[in-house]
Amino acid sequence: MSVIGIDFGNEGCYVAAARSGGIETLANDYSLRATPSFVAFDGKKRIIGVAAKNQQVTNMKNTVGGFKRLLGRKFNDPHVQHELKSIPARVEARNDGSIGIKVNYLHEDQHFSPEQLTAMLFTKLKESSAAAMQTQVNDCVITCPVFFTNAERRALLDAAQIAGLNVLRLMNETTATALSYGFYKNDLLEDKPRNVIFVDLGHSSLQVSACVFTQGKLKMLASSWDQIGGRDIDLALAEYFTKEFLERYKINAKTNARANLRLLTEIEKLKKQMSANSTMLPLNIECFLDDVDVSSSMQRAQMEELCAPIFQRVEQTFKRLLQESKLSLDEIHSVEIVGGSTRIPSIKQLIEQVFNKPASTTLNQDEAVSRGAALQCAIMSPAVRVREFGVTDIQNYAVKVLWDGDGASSNGEVEIFPQFHPSPFSRLVTIARKGPFNASIVYGQQVPYPDQTIGVWKIKDVKPTDRGESQDVKLKVRINQNGIVLISSATLIDRKEQEEAAAAGEQAAAEEKTAGEQAAPNAGGEQMDAQPEAYCENEDDNNTSTASSPGGQGWAQRVKGWFGSGTDKTKKKSTKAVELPMDVATHGFNLAEMANYSQQETKMITNDQKETERIDAKNGLEEFVYDMRNKLLGGPLERYVVDSEREAIVSQLNDLENWLYEDGVDCERETYTSRLTALLQKTDPIRHRAHDFEQCPAVFEELKNSIAWARQAVTEFRKGVPKYDHLTETEFINIAETADKAQKWLDTNLSKFTQSPRTADSPVQLAALRHEVQSLNACVNSVITRAKPKPAPAKTTTPPKDTANADQNGGDPNSAAAGDKMDVDGNNAQNAGVNDPSMDVE
Repeated sequence: MSVIGIDFGNEGCYVAAARSGGIETLANDYSLRATPSFVAFDGKKRIIGVAAKNQQVTNMKNTVGGFKRLLGRKFNDPHVQHELKSIPARVEARNDGSIGIKVNYLHEDQHFSPEQLTAMLFTKLKESSAAAMQTQVNDCVITCPVFFTNAERRALLDAAQIAGLNVLRLMNETTATALSYGFYKNDLLEDKPRNVIFVDLGHSSLQVSACVFTQGKLKMLASSWDQIGGRDIDLALAEYFTKEFLERYKINAKTNARANLRLLTEIEKLKKQMSANSTMLPLNIECFLDDVDVSSSMQRAQMEELCAPIFQRVEQTFKRLLQESKLSLDEIHSVEIVGGSTRIPSIKQLIEQVFNKPASTTLNQDEAVSRGAALQCAIMSPAVRVREFGVTDIQNYAVKVLWDGDGASSNGEVEIFPQFHPSPFSRLVTIARKGPFNASIVYGQQVPYPDQTIGVWKIKDVKPTDRGESQDVKLKVRINQNGIVLISSATLIDRKEQEEAAAAGEQAAAEEKTAGEQAAPNAGGEQMDAQPEAYCENEDDNNTSTASSPGGQGWAQRVKGWFGSGTDKTKKKSTKAVELPMDVATHGFNLAEMANYSQQETKMITNDQKETERIDAKNGLEEFVYDMRNKLLGGPLERYVVDSEREAIVSQLNDLENWLYEDGVDCERETYTSRLTALLQKTDPIRHRAHDFEQCPAVFEELKNSIAWARQAVTEFRKGVPKYDHLTETEFINIAETADKAQKWLDTNLSKFTQSPRTADSPVQLAALRHEVQSLNACVNSVITRAKPKPAPAKTTTPPKDTANADQNGGDPNSAAAGDKMDVDGNNAQNAGVNDPSMDVE
């Protein structure tokens, strides 16, 4: 199993994977790294990615792109209405107010949501990644813009779930870029933070973030954004050229969606050329509209003048980040740029003007986000071993918690997370209640979404104490690793009194008085606990703030219940935490909708596979018809078939060709395969006949050479060539007889083969001829390739034991033991070492 990171862009997607000890960007089925974010429908199949974008002009109504900006939104959303101006597909409102994109699929009109289209794109990316890595892919990290709200993030997660992906984390694109930069920096120090600005200007959005790096850690400080990008520059140039063509050629590109699309395509090419060239550049489009060829030109200075308002918004975004991050220009180490639109020279000039630093291109401008996502996925996945690198993200919007009053007190609220709060993070809100109530999470500032409410949680099973007093309910509010804010749990703190033999001292009353004086009401009429509790989660260590709603009992009454009083000296408290059930109303699909969409996606995947097999069968039959007809008429098979048979087969092929373009356009795969099988039964004998007649002459020649080689070996043996000394006469007699048999077979069958007509089957089968060659070669090789045996070692006479020892000891047989045992006697030692000057003897 492998892990991948997906950079889901409005114009295209990149997929990176952790493998071979590093991060690698994967290529798709077109050997391209970028997969366009387009989905098209053609008859019975879906076309996704490169092929979908290539047919955008010819199949415009059924080709959909730009659906990333529609995720999690309603049709009447002003943002959606603005986006629909650049989407040529048919988009309608559904009964529930959601977006339905109308296409013709399976020969009928169907509606798909933006989440379904995103799931289709993810399915394609999953299949391409599995093919590139030759292994199953499940775990992934998907990136999203930092300004995505809860609704958009949940929609993106729903789309991934429909596609069968296990999303370990939904990661901000700015954070993924920072991780891709900092993970490989070996010069980071623990005591010397490095502040880096990241500018990401893509097709439809600008994101600028500030990040601080230390050794093995990164922490996002702030981010700023604007929904402008390269497409806004394209639209500004398109407006200019449209007016020019209207004046010069009296044609209006806005009245024709296909012409407008072609214009935008050519403008994008022109824009890329202007990034590297400041001279006048031409723009030419043939048969643009009403068969009119148009031409114009533009240079970079003119483009910068037309796009001046866009560049002003970019500059304002840069300055806003400096203000929100509270960094001075001297504290900024560098400014790193990513995104295709950062290649525009004017953007680089603005970066240098605002940040007083040149734009740095350390990162791959197209692939940095996907590589950072793959790194995060590798860090989180147990299947890959990666060194630890801490990542602290931010919540881009302030968040508040609201709750209903219970009659004795008014509604309350508290800002639980301020803007740019670290993420993931958890906090507790303590509310005193006698019965069930509703708690809402809303954004505390203006966000790019019409509904400020994140969700409403109905807390159930809340009951008063036996005395009718309020009980504390602790709500755990969490920003999870996907950047989604939610109430993860609600806990009732049930406190009961029990009789106690010993009486409490007066100190409890004093503590009650002190605690009551420290409490102060907040703006909502509620109370903030004087001593916030400490709370710790597995993901991170988090402090918690608590807010309370007295519910008519007063702060002093709550403190009395906690600390006791002088009058209840024989009572003590026992505390029990009870998990409360909750009903949640928030964004995203419910379980029934998810099951339905997942089932639809599975059916479409199966249908795509069947349709691919059907089209392959049809194409295979069509290819066979053309190929066989060319071979029979003036081709290599013409001489191997009689005229009547050839004419009959060609006639059948012509009829089949006409059928393929008429009644056989849309048949099942089995129909095509059965017709191909019937054709093969008639044409295979011809092809086999041609194959035998074409291949046999060469094999006959090979057999002749093998016979000559065998007879040469026999001749050399009889002449006494030394290399055959180890072989026997019988073996060479066998070789000679085998060669004679092969010669006799050759003479008989070669004559038959030569005299046989080419329109009849060959009297000699190629397999039989090759069998003769192999048999003869095996007979010869088994004999002449056998190695000579090794010569036997020479025999030597072993002398008697006493004589051998006598020779070793100066010829004295009595000193036979001298070689086996050392004598320590002085005389013997002297005799033994008389010729050794290194030995000292007394």
